[in-house]
Amino acid sequence: MREMGFMEKLLDGVEVEWTAINEVLNMRAGQHISASNINDYPDDEYQYPCFGGNGVRGFVKYNSHDGKYLLIGRQGALCGNVQRTDGKFYATEHAVVVSSKRAINLDWAFHLLTMMNLNQYASKSAQPGLAVGKIQSLKIPIPCPKNPKKSLEIQAEIVRILDAMTAHTAELTAELTARKKQYDYYRDKLLSFEEGEVEWRTFGEVANIQRGASPRPIAKYITDDADGVPWIKIGDTSPGSKYVNGTAQKITTTGAKMSRILNKGDFIISNSMSFGRPYILNIKGAIHDGWASISGFSKTLNSDYLYHYLASNAVQNYWVSKINSGSVSNLNADIIKTLPLPIPTISEQKQIATLLDKFDALTSSLTEGLPREIELRQKQYAYYRDKLLSFPAAQAE
Repeated sequence: MREMGFMEKLLDGVEVEWTAINEVLNMRAGQHISASNINDYPDDEYQYPCFGGNGVRGFVKYNSHDGKYLLIGRQGALCGNVQRTDGKFYATEHAVVVSSKRAINLDWAFHLLTMMNLNQYASKSAQPGLAVGKIQSLKIPIPCPKNPKKSLEIQAEIVRILDAMTAHTAELTAELTARKKQYDYYRDKLLSFEEGEVEWRTFGEVANIQRGASPRPIAKYITDDADGVPWIKIGDTSPGSKYVNGTAQKITTTGAKMSRILNKGDFIISNSMSFGRPYILNIKGAIHDGWASISGFSKTLNSDYLYHYLASNAVQNYWVSKINSGSVSNLNADIIKTLPLPIPTISEQKQIATLLDKFDALTSSLTEGLPREIELRQKQYAYYRDKLLSFPAAQAE
């Protein structure tokens, strides 16, 4: 990166002082607000975003802060997450509001804090909370501490480089969001058929659908033997992938006989928690009772066409409607069998799948397309952030 040589010259001979965070930054928890005073959406009355432990949780009538601040999630899924904000907002007690005291650029502080993995300082209780006092005692580097003007110039230059990287990642993320919406639109459009246009049959008529099975206790059947059978779990699936390519564990052949063994090309669908997500097996393996299996459909359905149809909004809404209208709490085989399936000719199915595969690769693939590009840009940012913001450890003494 050409700018690194420039930065090395800029930092050459520069004194760096490791300073406790509470000497340069103010950190205060926000204030409680009743849920009845928070609106889900903004309007003329509820104008100001309300930040909690999980980011924006709604909108309120009045603000607690106005200006440029950092916000750190104190509790919840985004505990330790750092974000920047500028303008009027309200912060609840589940967020830490950060402002500068002296000679520190808040954007500089943002990049430093994101590098420090603040979530590690959360308590390990049933409801983890960020230990703000512990964070305040940590030390961060301040260049040219005796020359505040020079210090801020150096900080601003490093921020400029890092912000340029995050801006590019943000553009790619926005592009990905737009492409995902486009994919959803065309998928649902291509998979919608007029009455009489194609044959409709229930899933159970064209496929063998069964629930998985688990040998118990499972620990008894886990093996490292070469002849072990791949044991397929949720953890073996990858976000954005439509295939299961391998497993972390295997079970014995005896255990597999008490399970459900599937072949390469068969489908599995999660039947609880994040139910309804389809995957195609790229391996032969055994599945536990948290999965439902789909096989024996090859004469009627193209695998790629079936995958896109099962991933469509119409089908996901169908699963939800069936579960919500009955006494069951999971997606069982009997429900899956009732799904109405449009069945064009195999040739038409392949044409539809080819178009949707291109969209899917662009929006979901971790080896190509936008997700891969975003991942590479995030790694590039982390590399240069750590390189630009890391100073000799001896100076921290």
